[in-house]
Amino acid sequence: MTLFRKSLFILLLVCLGCSAQSVPTDTARKIERQVRFFYTIPSEVKVTVGPLKASDFPNYDALTITFEGGTKKEYDFLLSKDGNTLIRMTKMDLSKDPYAELMKKIDVSGRPSRGNKDAKVVIVNFDDFQCPFCSRMHETLFPQLLKEYGDRIQIIYKDYPLSEIHPWAIHAAVNANCLAAQNGDAYWDFADYMHANQRQVNSEKGKDAQIAALDKIALLQGQKHNLDVVKLQACIKAQDDKAVKASVSEGDALGVSATPTLFVNGEKIDGALPVEELRVVFDRALQQAGVQVPVHPAAPAVPASGATAPK
Repeated sequence: MTLFRKSLFILLLVCLGCSAQSVPTDTARKIERQVRFFYTIPSEVKVTVGPLKASDFPNYDALTITFEGGTKKEYDFLLSKDGNTLIRMTKMDLSKDPYAELMKKIDVSGRPSRGNKDAKVVIVNFDDFQCPFCSRMHETLFPQLLKEYGDRIQIIYKDYPLSEIHPWAIHAAVNANCLAAQNGDAYWDFADYMHANQRQVNSEKGKDAQIAALDKIALLQGQKHNLDVVKLQACIKAQDDKAVKASVSEGDALGVSATPTLFVNGEKIDGALPVEELRVVFDRALQQAGVQVPVHPAAPAVPASGATAPK
């Protein structure tokens, strides 16, 4: 029995050696020099070449190279058996739609929306009420693009206040959510007003005055929509920002780093793009979803060189 156990142990070591074999030191050095040169890796980033593993490709072994410099990232490569060729390997699972998988990670439960709630194209906008570029995007989406696309699309806003540069953005997001908790239309009216009147709040002297202006705007919207004012006042006073922070964390995980950032059926769109470019993205999403693209208004004619535009 003792001899059997020793044999089994030796066999196990052999198997482990076959499945994870260290890259020869000289080859590992060559690999590190190549990847540092090819990818312009900064000197402070540590490059670690992992052990060789069996691959699905004849005459090649698989290995993982780790890059550590503040963050840790791992990438898969293939190394030829003779140690002379390194290939960057990117495996894509065609059985899954990457955009659909990304959309599953966005929590839109309870969020107010505009458009068709059953639309096959869903547009999620990570928004900041104090961001001037968000204001430009908002004015493009509403009413222009929503009017053009009608019930073909659904638009949902998520919070992504950039508090480091926009001191009242979180407060505005909380106030908007207090309105949304009672009435979706009140939320959208607040969003419309804030994006059109950012200067009104910015012109107030001091943060306390800006906060007071935000609260007044939210309460006026509450009165306009016949909300429970006592409940609304309590919500505004409490300033519970957990939901806002959760939305920011979600955006971070999705790769959001600036506003506005749109996800059109999962396709990420950065910045306040011109309406013509947004139409291209929206139309592509509609076509892929099997929905007819709307007829767009003709672009204004450009005067010929030397011609004078009519007055």
